[in-house]
Order: sequence, then C-alpha cells, then structure tokens
Amino acid sequence: MNKFIITSGAVVLDEHKRILLKKDPNRGWELPGGIVEENENIKNAVIREVKEETGINIDIIGFCGVSQELERNICNMWWLGTPINRHLKTSKESLEVDFFSIEEALKLIRSDDFKEELLLCLDKNNHPFFITFK
Repeated sequence: MNKFIITSGAVVLDEHKRILLKKDPNRGWELPGGIVEENENIKNAVIREVKEETGINIDIIGFCGVSQELERNICNMWWLGTPINRHLKTSKESLEVDFFSIEEALKLIRSDDFKEELLLCLDKNNHPFFITFK
C-alpha cells in the first residue's frame, strides 16, 4: 500500500516581522508544524501543532504552498500565520521556542530544505509554490 504523510507547517510572523521557531530535540531549529491526523482539517492541524509545540495561538493569514519529499512520501502544506498571544511554551517536541529575525532564523536552521521552505513562504508574490525535494 502506498501511504502518504501530510504535514502542515507555518511561518508565524509577529508585528516586527520576526519568525517563530522551535528547537526540535533531533533536527534543531525549525518552523513549527506536524503531521495531519486522520479526519483532521489541514488548516486546523497547523493551528493545533503550533499551539502544542510553542504555546502560541495563531490566526492563519494565507496559504503559501506545498513541498513534497519524494523519498519519504511526505507532502508538507505551508501557511502564513500571525500570533494571537505571547505565551511561549516549550514541549517534548521543542527544547526552546522564540521569535527571530529572518537573518537569525536562516543562521539557526541547519537543513537547507527548511531554509528554502522558509524563503518560499516569505515570497508572497510566488504563492502558491510547489517544490520537490528528494
């Protein structure tokens, strides 16, 4: 059986255009998000994941696009969000949580794929995007 995993992630920008990142125990700094559960709306999934991982409630302000990881059979749905509250909170999935400038975020994120997804999400003129990674 061919099984796809759908994830939903967000670039959450505060009023200073800083980006919400969380520090994953394995992957390091990354954008918040996670796997869409069975019978769950993709948009609601990202709101839930951001809240679970960072403590922040968000409003979705737009759909950015899709990145597909061919070898892992994953499709990542990307959204732009804005924080409703300021209560940063860590979880078992996030060792640290904070807002960073674009420059800081690009230095902190180790994965080139994650950096590319971030830049694509910020480039509103090219939404929706579609990109494929191996």
